[in-house]
Amino acid sequence: MKTDWKKRIEIDPDIMGGKPVIKDTRVPVEVIVGGLAGGMTIGEVCKDYRIKEEDVRAALAYAAETLSEEHLIAVSR
Repeated sequence: MKTDWKKRIEIDPDIMGGKPVIKDTRVPVEVIVGGLAGGMTIGEVCKDYRIKEEDVRAALAYAAETLSEEHLIAVSR
């Protein structure tokens, strides 16, 4: 089942400098993903940032979609 992150994430230049955040909060997607990468559980992230599990899943879906659209150029040293 694919998560529709657009229902839960907003990008507004007047909120957190335009960084993607959970709607109606100031919690950036990067903080959520970083917390999970750092070893926090979904439950801990939800508790610490007062968001729902669906918000965490939306943040992950946003990150995955953003990475899939990224174009990387290999540079040799």
